[in-house]
Amino acid sequence: QVQLVESGGGLVQAGGSLRLSCAASGLSFSTTAMGWFRQAPGKEREFVAAINRSGVNTYYADSVKGRFTISRDNAKNTVYLQMNSLKPEDTAVYFCAVLVSIATMRPFHWGQGTQVTVSS
Repeated sequence: QVQLVESGGGLVQAGGSLRLSCAASGLSFSTTAMGWFRQAPGKEREFVAAINRSGVNTYYADSVKGRFTISRDNAKNTVYLQMNSLKPEDTAVYFCAVLVSIATMRPFHWGQGTQVTVSS
């Protein structure tokens, strides 16, 4: 069974940084596109970033461009989200997801999420 284990969330001050990790198992990680999504209380889950299977191509929501970086280490079956210059509006539960493809950006398997809270 596919399992995504997330870590790295926590409390930070505005302007600070966090690095989220998502360790995958139960799938051929190097053949799968991966993504990060987030959801704040009372809001819809939204796309944050995506990366293709090799890590060559990355995509970001406009709200995080220039601040967040998605990367992957296929040898470790892990995808990362480096978050810099964090803002209070970045506060949300962040979810790692396996994507159907980088072309569709469509998630079909989710992690449980990790809380990121940015204080002002």
